[in-house]
Amino acid sequence: MLKTFTFAVMHFSIAFALAYLITGSIVIGGLLAVLEPMVNTVGYVIHEKVWKRIEQRRDDDAMAIPA
Repeated sequence: MLKTFTFAVMHFSIAFALAYLITGSIVIGGLLAVLEPMVNTVGYVIHEKVWKRIEQRRDDDAMAIPA
């Protein structure tokens, strides 16, 4: 969970900087910087869980094939 949190902090910083540079607005930059990394962080966690399931199924299938 610490890895996910530090990723979110880094992502927030990058998102804020880019949004501020594009819009020139601290409010809009802050809003985009909060929303986008939150959604991306949740997406990252879901992505990791999906890939763990895929890898587990591959391992299970490999074990089921007689040698």
